[in-house]
Amino acid sequence: MHKQSSIELLIIACSAGGVLLLMDLLAALNRQIGFSVLAVVHRNDKFPSSLEQMAQQKCSLSVKQAEEKESLAPGVVYFAPAGYHVLIESDKTISLDVSEPVNYCRPSIDVAMQSAAEVYREKLMAILLSGANQDGAEGMRAVYAYGGLTLVQSPKEAEVDTMPKAAIDTHAIVSILSDEQLKRYCRELV
Repeated sequence: MHKQSSIELLIIACSAGGVLLLMDLLAALNRQIGFSVLAVVHRNDKFPSSLEQMAQQKCSLSVKQAEEKESLAPGVVYFAPAGYHVLIESDKTISLDVSEPVNYCRPSIDVAMQSAAEVYREKLMAILLSGANQDGAEGMRAVYAYGGLTLVQSPKEAEVDTMPKAAIDTHAIVSILSDEQLKRYCRELV
């Protein structure tokens, strides 16, 4: 298991069925955390979304939508904006990208995790929750390959188990945790 103090970025990602648990995990994070958080949720850019406002109401950290060329700051939760891939540049700034959807999704979880894995390597932790497609499996594989920590919601508890199962099938997952174990894990991160 990783020394938690070495984490610089936590990515929590989900699609169908994962948003309520995502909110609970963000709410569980301690205000004193020394790392940044990137939330990647599949959402349609044709409809207004209140994910950031929902998260800000539940969470003691500052919550915002990720912006182009913004530097990742510790103790801040960044949401991937609808309609954009989020890439992490080598100087740990955000790059928003409108290239083709990946796994029919933009933002793509794979794209965010793969770019973050190359930059943060073993200082990255990724948590993948419920979702209806394979997005995230290759991202988790990249995080694992670079020495990062990969946690996945138990498919038994996921509202839609396709995404966690696809990640588990890569054999690149460090731990498969229940919803309660994930919340406890997030509470203990500092």
